[in-house]
Amino acid sequence: MQKTYRWRTRVRFVDTDASGRIHYTAMFRYFEAAEQEFLRALGVSFSADPYRDLGFPRVHVECDFSAPVRFDDEVEIEVSVARVGASSFTLAFVASVMDRPAAKGKVTIVCVDKDTQRSSPVPEHLAAALRAYAI
Repeated sequence: MQKTYRWRTRVRFVDTDASGRIHYTAMFRYFEAAEQEFLRALGVSFSADPYRDLGFPRVHVECDFSAPVRFDDEVEIEVSVARVGASSFTLAFVASVMDRPAAKGKVTIVCVDKDTQRSSPVPEHLAAALRAYAI
């Protein structure tokens, strides 16, 4: 059984383009906001120990749009975990408007030691929490 985390928001005017649809870059901000709420629900804060000495850069992002997303639409973002590796993980996102899938994407995040700027193992607490939401 696949577990997902769901987060809702409305499309703001500032996030639209001249066509009245969400600007493609804004969807990544919505994915990131859903990611932060998902991690918070898992009890993870990158500003707290044991994450304080680690960085979490995004090394790959992708998004495919399948339907329009317009100003003031209520968007539900589903977050699940596509992969948990030794030093990285990939989150999967599905954005829906009125229960209609409108966009899907993935973001790959690497755990990096801030001092050495080299990849570092995903902390076990985080890896275990992420595995509980794996696809």
